[in-house]
Amino acid sequence: MYNEIASNKRKTVLIMALFVGFVVAIAWLFSAYLGNSNITPFVIVGALVYVIISYFSASKLVLAMNGAKEIQKKDNPRLWRVVENLAITDGMPMPKVYVIDDSAPNAFSTGRDPNHAVVCATTGLLEMMDDKELQGVMAHELGHVKNYDIRVSMIAFAMVAVVAILSNIMWRISWFRDDDENSSPLVMILGIVAIILAPVIASLIQLAISRKREYLADATGALTTRYPEGLASALEKIGNNGGVLKRQNPSTAHFFFTNPLKKGSVAKMFSTHPPIEDRINKLREMGNHA
Repeated sequence: MYNEIASNKRKTVLIMALFVGFVVAIAWLFSAYLGNSNITPFVIVGALVYVIISYFSASKLVLAMNGAKEIQKKDNPRLWRVVENLAITDGMPMPKVYVIDDSAPNAFSTGRDPNHAVVCATTGLLEMMDDKELQGVMAHELGHVKNYDIRVSMIAFAMVAVVAILSNIMWRISWFRDDDENSSPLVMILGIVAIILAPVIASLIQLAISRKREYLADATGALTTRYPEGLASALEKIGNNGGVLKRQNPSTAHFFFTNPLKKGSVAKMFSTHPPIEDRINKLREMGNHA
C-alpha cells in the first residue's frame, strides 16, 4: 500500500511535467511557423500558472460540474457521523461533506491531500444503503484520499480539460490562417496533428489512472471498517440498480465510486472502473480470509 502511495505521488508530478512539455512543444511549432518567437515564453508561463492553479482549485471545479452542495452536520446527521467516525478511525482530519441531488446511488471524493479532502454522496446512495453499506462506501472514498490516487485523478481531470481547449484553439487558428492570402498547408497540417494528438494525450493521461486504484481503495475501505461485506453488499445493490447519474460528465467519471455514465458512452472505452462483479468477489475473498 505504501508503495502505491509513493507511486501516486510520482504520477502527479509526471502528469504535470508531460502536460507542460506537450503545451510548450505545440507552442514552439506554431511560433516557429508564424515567425514570432515571443509566443513560446508566454505559453510556458501560462502552462505553469495553469498547473499551479489546477493543483489548488481543480477539486472545486469537479464539485461544481457535478452539482454537489456542501452540507453541515444538521443537514444530514447520519452521513456526517459516518464520515466523522471513519476519519477518526483513519487518523485523518474531518473532510468536507457534499451531497448531489440524484436518485442514482453513487459517491466520489476529491482533494489534493488528507488535509483538503472532500467526500460526496448522492441522495440515491443515502436512501438505498443501510448504515454498514454506507460506511463501506465512505471508507472506500476516504481510501482514495489516503492512497493519494485522488490527487492523480484531480490533476488528470484538469490536464485533459485544457488539452481539449488547446486543440480547439489550434484548429480555429488553422482555419483562420487558411483564409489568409499568405497561408500555407503547414498550418492546416499542424491543426490536424494537434486535433489528433490531443485525444491521444488525454487518453494517456486517463490511463495513468489505473483500475488498480479501485481495488486498492476497496481493500483500504474494508480494512478500515473491518467488514468487507458492507462494501460488497453496497456494490451489489448498485450493480443491480445502476449508478448512472442524470448529469453526465465524462471528464469527471473516474472520480466516482462506480461508473456514472450511460451504457454506450464513448468514454466507456477509457473506463477506469473495473467490473463490479470482480470487486465484489475480491471483497468477499477478503472476508473469507479474515
